[in-house]
Amino acid sequence: MSRLARLDAYQRRHRWAGLPLAVAYKFFDDQATYLAALLAYYAFLSLFPLLLILVAVLSAVLHGNHELQQSVLHSALSEFPVIGDQIGNNIHSFHGSGIALAVGIAGSLYGALGIAQAAQHALNKIFAVPRHARPDPLRSRLEGLKFLALLPFGLAVTVALSTAESAASVFGARLAVGVRLAAALAAIVVNAALLLFSYRLLTRRRLPLRLMSGTALGGACAWQLLQWGGSYYVSHVLKGTTATYGMFGIVLGLLAWLYLGTVVYLVTAEICSVRCMRLWPRSLLSPFTERVKLTPGDQRAYRSYATTETFKGFEKITVRFTPPPTGNDDNPDPPKPTCGG
Repeated sequence: MSRLARLDAYQRRHRWAGLPLAVAYKFFDDQATYLAALLAYYAFLSLFPLLLILVAVLSAVLHGNHELQQSVLHSALSEFPVIGDQIGNNIHSFHGSGIALAVGIAGSLYGALGIAQAAQHALNKIFAVPRHARPDPLRSRLEGLKFLALLPFGLAVTVALSTAESAASVFGARLAVGVRLAAALAAIVVNAALLLFSYRLLTRRRLPLRLMSGTALGGACAWQLLQWGGSYYVSHVLKGTTATYGMFGIVLGLLAWLYLGTVVYLVTAEICSVRCMRLWPRSLLSPFTERVKLTPGDQRAYRSYATTETFKGFEKITVRFTPPPTGNDDNPDPPKPTCGG
């Protein structure tokens, strides 16, 4: 047995090696890097409208309490470490009449639905939901509104944790450290719950919580690290830069931060998908050559890719695997498809 065959057999027998490999292969098969870029694009377009909506709502609801308004606002903006400070420092410039504000909020909500639509498309593809089982354009936008409704809940929890952290500093440094640690752990748990809820809300498939809770917790930890990294970038890289370089740094840093955030979101979904649909172990060479014996995990994955593209419920797709080709050519070219009249 060759060294490569022994390595393949080893990763198939051991979950700690086979499961990450299956996740990486499915991430590649789903073209998740492009899905992440699409999510980051819509997130970039949706971020400013959502924050403007937040500012408008706070200005209307907490008009008589400027101190509470600023506390809630800066607690929410702290979730966006790259751009939050810039908006917070210029928040006084957002004003408008009631009619213009209503029109702006309606337009912003419609634009912000893009991120919800992109997330639905990505998750339904990752969890192999057939196209005919996905919601129609109207219902998908209603589901998107439910997804956007997660923002007030996350904001409320963030404000509560920030308030507890600020109050603890009054009673001494030791207590403050403990409360800050507890607040960070609580934020991780809340983010994990939000991940689970968004997956179940936006995916037209039953997802078992017992298989997804641990993965969602790991994704929430990665998101927390990403937030700390964004704060470090602002305080150490952008601090003291010129206005021109600082503006480019803010835009590029924001895009990079959003892209990494969407990658974390999709990788977490890919892990859940591989576990829920039992898409492992995979063959080590399956993405690289035609001359490979597919594992049951490979076959389940390739069947799911075919059934995902069914447009009608009465459209039936059957996937059949023949023995792999043999010969001296290690990497034969696949036959080219032809166009028939």
